[in-house]
Amino acid sequence: MSRTFEQEEPAIAIHGLTMKYGTRLIQQDLNFTVNQGDIFIIMGGSGCGKSTLLKHLIGLYEPAAGEILYDGQSYTAGDEKTRQALRARWGITFQSGALFSGMTLAENVALPMHYSGIDKSQIRERVAFKLALVGLAGYEDYYPSQISGGMCKRAGLARAIALDPDILFFDEPSAGLDPLSARRLDELILNLRDSTGATVVMVTHELDSIFSVGTNSVFLDAQTKTLLDTGCPVWLREHSRHDIVRSFLSRGEAGQPMASRQGDKQ
Repeated sequence: MSRTFEQEEPAIAIHGLTMKYGTRLIQQDLNFTVNQGDIFIIMGGSGCGKSTLLKHLIGLYEPAAGEILYDGQSYTAGDEKTRQALRARWGITFQSGALFSGMTLAENVALPMHYSGIDKSQIRERVAFKLALVGLAGYEDYYPSQISGGMCKRAGLARAIALDPDILFFDEPSAGLDPLSARRLDELILNLRDSTGATVVMVTHELDSIFSVGTNSVFLDAQTKTLLDTGCPVWLREHSRHDIVRSFLSRGEAGQPMASRQGDKQ
């Protein structure tokens, strides 16, 4: 059943977030919110820290300063029990799909279910349903090596939604896909957001994806090491007060050369 977005608290709120690798500053003083039901895009040029921000949001890295809140509850200040409860509400996919090669698609999707208390007699039916949602009905017994890269991405998404998460995190979901497969994946993300009510946060440098699915965004800048703007990408393309943001979103046609569209590894 779809969730409603009437909550007063944003799904995620970032206050004064500073990210460092040792003494090396990546980004500082980040302040933005992700609203309930957003498809929120983390974007910016190469080396700006997009993936680093995502890793902070999912708790892989600790901030040098600042706070991350989910539905008004602090993940940063929370104890391990609080953090575990918040993480249980998330689904995460990685660039490669991160499937276990020695497991079938059904076994990969079922993996989180085995640790959630779901009755074993219900797991196969649930797995089949999740694979059907991503267009992989009938592929339960296939191994990752037996399907295409785009299908692996969809299988990874099926695993991410196995426990009906409130928030889905994607790291370059369309990386390595041909344009048609990338478009189909974008449509799938939209359909899942609409049908489940999940909030989506994704790192991408693909403008087609940014404009086709993004409802909100943040633009990180590698030079100033902070965010330059936040808002709907379509609106920012025309109205951002920063030339580099408009240029990035218009493929370099808004003044100065566009920042690199290569995905950063930070």
